[in-house]
Amino acid sequence: MNILLLGGGGREHAFAWKIINSQNCTQLFVAPGNAGTDQIATNVNLSVTDFEGIANFVLEQQIDLVVVGPEEPLVKGIVDYFTNNTSISHIPIIGPGKQGARLEGSKDFSKQFMERHGIPTAASRTFTKANIEDGLAYINQQDLPIVLKADGLAAGKGVLICQSHDEASRILKEMLLEAKFGEASEKVVIEQFLDGIELSVFVATDGKSYRILPEAKDYKRIGERDTGLNTGGMGAVSPVPFADKKFLEKVERRIVIPTIKGLEEEKIKYTGFLFIGLMNVNGDPYVIEYNVRMGDPETQAVIPRIKSDFLDLLHAMGTFNLENYPFELHEFTTTTVVMVAGGYPGDYEKGNKIDGLNIVNKNKAIVFHAGTKLNSLGEIITNGGRVLAITGMGNSVEDALQNAYNVVSEIHWKDRYFRKDIGQDILKIS
Repeated sequence: MNILLLGGGGREHAFAWKIINSQNCTQLFVAPGNAGTDQIATNVNLSVTDFEGIANFVLEQQIDLVVVGPEEPLVKGIVDYFTNNTSISHIPIIGPGKQGARLEGSKDFSKQFMERHGIPTAASRTFTKANIEDGLAYINQQDLPIVLKADGLAAGKGVLICQSHDEASRILKEMLLEAKFGEASEKVVIEQFLDGIELSVFVATDGKSYRILPEAKDYKRIGERDTGLNTGGMGAVSPVPFADKKFLEKVERRIVIPTIKGLEEEKIKYTGFLFIGLMNVNGDPYVIEYNVRMGDPETQAVIPRIKSDFLDLLHAMGTFNLENYPFELHEFTTTTVVMVAGGYPGDYEKGNKIDGLNIVNKNKAIVFHAGTKLNSLGEIITNGGRVLAITGMGNSVEDALQNAYNVVSEIHWKDRYFRKDIGQDILKIS
């Protein structure tokens, strides 16, 4: 098969790494890709939202399968574009249509969906500029802390946990009146804070059948001990020791099955991945959010644990044959440490040369590229906030962490930064 993978981050490098190991992969193109995908596939200079350019490329290169990595093209309707274009409508594309993508594209829509289908989630209400006074009054009725969420896509930074009523009121005004997150905060969801342990569960579905992929726990804050600003993710661990068989059975029964059935009942066609952000509250799962794609950096911890053919999984999803796909997992543990540019998630430099990338024992760790590119000399340089994700593998969390951090210690560039405490909370629990 000839495959086109859309995206250029760590998630896409992990996908590419797994796809090229399939005997059914003839050629893999990645648009736009990064320096990591360039080493194992063919990068294509196409924007993920250039639907016309993507369609032309698909026809020119006789692409057999399109895999959409990031959320933006899904929310903007790339699947609908394919479905409605007779020249490419026969080509399987992995990702939900625009309506299904609203599960991530609109926090308000996803909360209402959960309420309609009895899916456990935090109590909430949604407010706009027109009823901001009601929102301010609602804040003063809530227990602390209070969660504020921008309704739309805000690059992983649209969720704020406020420790006082004054802070929540100030931020609500910034979001609604001052467009703190642009169009994304034209609506704001004010949500009950759930006190528990966070984790993510990933589901692959063809709209009817599903497979639950390995769960993971990620670390969103920039600072150690979960302090500082939210980021797109600073690390991940899989499996999650506190998510035992009993808990995951609750997730499947109370959340996964009602979600898939709910989409079907509402005639929302959904072929692709579903990320379910969960809170484990005293052994019971509650949904914090849906994403309509695999998470990043959780993907870099989850994908290496899939033993069965990943391209076959994708093809089974795209051809509505998932119920016949034999799904197997490796038993080992993975831990991912994200290396970022100094200053991230604020202002940061690009263009710094990265040294030490060749010093990797590939049986123990994998380097996944995110914000990287090649310069005119063929050197790998930084090209984003989150630059690399180093995934260690081992028989335990301790082993996997040691293997990841051994590689991290060898990789250098100007003002690099990483958290040194990834997985330490897990070690205290397990």
